[in-house]
Amino acid sequence: MRVRLMPAPYDPWSELAAYEAKHLDTGAHGACCAFSGSMRDFNQGDTVDTMTLEHYPGMTEKQLEAIIDDAMAEWPLLDALILHRVGEITPGETIVLTACWSAHRAAAFDACRFLMEALKTRAPFWKKETLADQSERWVDSNTPG
Repeated sequence: MRVRLMPAPYDPWSELAAYEAKHLDTGAHGACCAFSGSMRDFNQGDTVDTMTLEHYPGMTEKQLEAIIDDAMAEWPLLDALILHRVGEITPGETIVLTACWSAHRAAAFDACRFLMEALKTRAPFWKKETLADQSERWVDSNTPG
């Protein structure tokens, strides 16, 4: 499955290796580009203790699949993957993994960046932060790349 929502902490590099071993033929690709993003303990000048990522089940996965389909149509990719956390996340935990496999590096690099940028603007996730003083706030915009 090219898209998975992860309700618990995960190791992005183990997930990447397992996916590659199961879904790609040895020697079929010359390049894999991967991006892993984790939670910071600060945002907008405040200390953040936790973040809760909410989503709309079914709709979120469908939109992430559409983003992968767009990348597959634009670049000569062999495969692509998006893993994204949902639920409560603490600083240092992985939030997202995007990966693209291609015969050559340029397509893998370009498509991987596209996946990340597209999911930041198109995927239906809602972020609520719990600050150090235990107040909560909804995040209304993403930080720039």
